[in-house]
Amino acid sequence: MSTLVSQPFQALSLKPVFSASGIKGKRVTALSPQGNALTDFIQTAIAENPDIDSPFSVLDLGVVMGLLEKWATKLPTVRPFYAVKCNPNLSLIGALAALGTSFDCASKAEIEAVLSLGVSPDRIIYANPCKSESHIEHAATVGVNVTTYDSKDEVEKIRKCHPTCELLLRIRPPQESGARTSLGLKYGALPEEVPELLSVAHAAGLKVSGVSFHIGSGGGDAQAYKGAISAAKSVFDMASLLGMPRMRVLDIGGGFTSGPDFDVAAMQINAAIQGSFGNEEELVVIGEPGRYFAETAFTLATKVIGKRVRGELREYWIDDGIYGTLINIVFDYATVTCMPLACSSKPENPFCRDSKTYSSTVFGPTCDSLDTVLTDYKLPELQVNDWLVFPNMGAYTTSSSTNFNGFSSSVKSTFLAYSNPMSREQTMF
Repeated sequence: MSTLVSQPFQALSLKPVFSASGIKGKRVTALSPQGNALTDFIQTAIAENPDIDSPFSVLDLGVVMGLLEKWATKLPTVRPFYAVKCNPNLSLIGALAALGTSFDCASKAEIEAVLSLGVSPDRIIYANPCKSESHIEHAATVGVNVTTYDSKDEVEKIRKCHPTCELLLRIRPPQESGARTSLGLKYGALPEEVPELLSVAHAAGLKVSGVSFHIGSGGGDAQAYKGAISAAKSVFDMASLLGMPRMRVLDIGGGFTSGPDFDVAAMQINAAIQGSFGNEEELVVIGEPGRYFAETAFTLATKVIGKRVRGELREYWIDDGIYGTLINIVFDYATVTCMPLACSSKPENPFCRDSKTYSSTVFGPTCDSLDTVLTDYKLPELQVNDWLVFPNMGAYTTSSSTNFNGFSSSVKSTFLAYSNPMSREQTMF
């Protein structure tokens, strides 16, 4: 049996979240279910911090908990291992850990971040098929004992540096899914490579516990799961024919979105697992969701720091851009939207209801003209020190951002909130 474990879900239980590492001692504000609670909270944060001189984010823990409940309902047999690379925010990781989620780490630093919150190492999979020897040695030292591989050279490194580590063979899915980011060019064994990779690992005295794959990041065609799970079952069968210990772990990767596509993907996954594996006893199925939990849980607030008018065109500069949190526009092919919050120029009507709109361009703060966030975007007339609020800004944003031009991405504040009918603010202890 694999060394991987996953704690039981604590679905919608507030106590473990509020007392979790990364959250305990921090202020968590309950949002009213009425009206524009999140933007009202952002306005309050701005009013209470008049000297705030950098963009900030709001993490809604209620969104995270709701998504975990949905996962447990739609994919009850699949254990989520949150992909830390998507967003390494410690409050998010701490909340997920308290709720029973495990973790997909891809580096020594990610492993250290998760362990720093008191998470047991047997709730971590080192899901990077190509690792430096020093990082493999670190995994051995701290007790992270499951990793992925897809080459003979990786087998030799693991044999040398962590011989008790269990392996999952990463295979390339048999069909492209049309996801935003395809991973097949970089990782995944081809069908003709599988027999040798299994034999080499077995000869090295390493235990191959299962198979992993990834159909691509960002809402690929869910039909791709059927072929990938069927291919994984073929690897299970091949290992048995080679006289290897029976495999137990199926890792279906990540790339899930939290919208309607998730329901479709869940149905395809459940049917494919049943079709390929039936009711196979002791099968452990895990997934590596990242954006599913992170994307919609974070909202970004940015200040207007500059303005220019050219006829009917309005041009604005904000204090974040594509080298910062909005880097998802470039690397994650995200389509971002924003809403005005004119709490400085129009405090009586901060949402600018019924205001005339203008074709607008929104630039980031750096000196690079490529740092353009939005073009031909309809916005009301805004002034310096007003704000723009961007929803769905948790996936591959801060984790990918830079310090270009000296605009540091590491100093941004994150406020914690909870969308729940509770009516009063709670300070955790």
